[in-house]
Amino acid sequence: MAEQAFRWKGEFPKIGIRPTIDGRRKGVRESLEEQTMNMARGVAKLIAEHLRYPDGTPAQCVIADSTIGGVAESAAAAAKFSRENVGVSITVTPCWCYGTETMDMNPSTPNAIWGFNGTERPGAVYLAAVLSAHAQKGLPAFGIYGEDVQDSGTTDIPEDVKGKLLGFARAGLAVAMMKGKSYLSMGSVSMGIAGSIVSDSFFQDYLGMRTEYIDMSEYNRRMNEGIFDPVEFERALAWVKENCKEGTDNNPAQLQSSRERKDSEWETVVKMALIARDLMVGNPRLVELGFAEEAQGHNAIVSGFQGQRQWTDHMPNGDFLEAILNSSFDWNGIRAPYIVATENDSLNGVVMLLGYLLTNTAQIFADVRTYWSPDAVERVTGHKLSGDAAGGLLHLINSGAATLDGTGEQTKDGQPVMKPFWEITEDEAQKCLDATSWRPASVEYFRGGGFSSDFLTRGGMPMTMSRLNLVKGLGPVLQIAEGYSVELPQDVHDTLDKRTDPTWPTTWFAPTLTGEGAFASVYDVMDNWGANHGSISYGHIGADLITLASMLRIPVSMHNVPKEKLFRPRAWGLFGTAESEGADYRACANFGPLYK
Repeated sequence: MAEQAFRWKGEFPKIGIRPTIDGRRKGVRESLEEQTMNMARGVAKLIAEHLRYPDGTPAQCVIADSTIGGVAESAAAAAKFSRENVGVSITVTPCWCYGTETMDMNPSTPNAIWGFNGTERPGAVYLAAVLSAHAQKGLPAFGIYGEDVQDSGTTDIPEDVKGKLLGFARAGLAVAMMKGKSYLSMGSVSMGIAGSIVSDSFFQDYLGMRTEYIDMSEYNRRMNEGIFDPVEFERALAWVKENCKEGTDNNPAQLQSSRERKDSEWETVVKMALIARDLMVGNPRLVELGFAEEAQGHNAIVSGFQGQRQWTDHMPNGDFLEAILNSSFDWNGIRAPYIVATENDSLNGVVMLLGYLLTNTAQIFADVRTYWSPDAVERVTGHKLSGDAAGGLLHLINSGAATLDGTGEQTKDGQPVMKPFWEITEDEAQKCLDATSWRPASVEYFRGGGFSSDFLTRGGMPMTMSRLNLVKGLGPVLQIAEGYSVELPQDVHDTLDKRTDPTWPTTWFAPTLTGEGAFASVYDVMDNWGANHGSISYGHIGADLITLASMLRIPVSMHNVPKEKLFRPRAWGLFGTAESEGADYRACANFGPLYK
């Protein structure tokens, strides 16, 4: 089954590039045509070389048919962009242009303007004027202005400009890719977790997404009526038996399941994984089997599985389906991960989605379970924490639904990493599988049985933990913590891990401290975290998350990203420059959700 052939319904959004120009003919405009179009072509080349869609293909740009010197050419560019499925807009110019006549007026498209820093023509003057127009009209845009003066004939893009162009485009594409997609709620609220109370108004107003719902009885219906591909099921089951090693059963002897029941549970959890994927994106094979309606799927770019407790009290848990779908490989080979939130925590699912769209890498779902102080670790184990962990650790662990990519068994230059699927080798995928055992679920938690993935994340990986919270009267708020995974001596890990459920995957995380606010200490990070879950992405992507949040008008309540890396719309500075966090709140409240 060629998943990529049907998974991405419709074409990916493109980035529109608008070369604006001084409209005065008979000398001025003519002298600037080549330079202006070269700026547009240079940006398109930069983006194609550095950014990719989730299927691994290069991001596509559409350049306006002509330079834009007035409202007629603005309208022509807008019409072309509409036909070409443009979801992100970048305006470039080396000169003065007529601001309100040449600006992009689309209210739901992220906009940026690069004004060339050159002394021959006043590109900076246009940049300031048009950004003022964007603010006045309530259409906030990002301003890009190189630090150093360039010569008028150069075609080079300065490094600082490249960084802002790519940061904007990366976040803008994430915004555009979510629009029109769905969050699929598989079940309802899990154990009273607020994040699994799916807010359709949040998804609609802030992300431009639908919310779709199925009852968990749909799994029983599909299993009982054979609404899955039986050929793929047999292949998947054979692959699981070969690659998913079963770990030690920690249940008391009298509660352990028979071999026959465990084999039956494996069959069930494999079917559940197939069904969850088909529910999200559809499956053309179901048409051949007589299930044309089910073959459509729900156009879900992200989903959540309730599981506990109405399902897991009598059926195998969802750990396998969540872990394998969130991974970059399965019985069909190496492929893009699906985004599935444990316990239907839609708010954690959203930040998993944001991290995925920014990096094209799998995301770790975990409880932010325990803060271990250096003194507590030394008291319990005799080990003195050092290095990244000197200030203490956060134990990130949950029922085994974390992506297997999170083992850290993929490598680059000899270091553990998490990669986009097109960079992962067969050997790396196998190492991730080999580093994972599937432990019979604790029946005290999961009466219906099942299997939980168990692995330990390798240390030394830069990581970003994030979380979205909804606050009554305020709306959504994002939290971000950059840091590193930490590797403890095996005996120290074992001692600490056995104090919780050792059948679940562990990531030891040390947030980077700034000495201020929520990052004065590791304890303060834990104490200020807004919910029980977090999403962990490979890499330090806090700056991109902040840029993306500003596009969606979601304020950031805590982060440890250096000030010089922050990139928000220019209008944010009009709400105050001395304290960017407060200005962010005021700007987001003023402009309101992107799609409302």
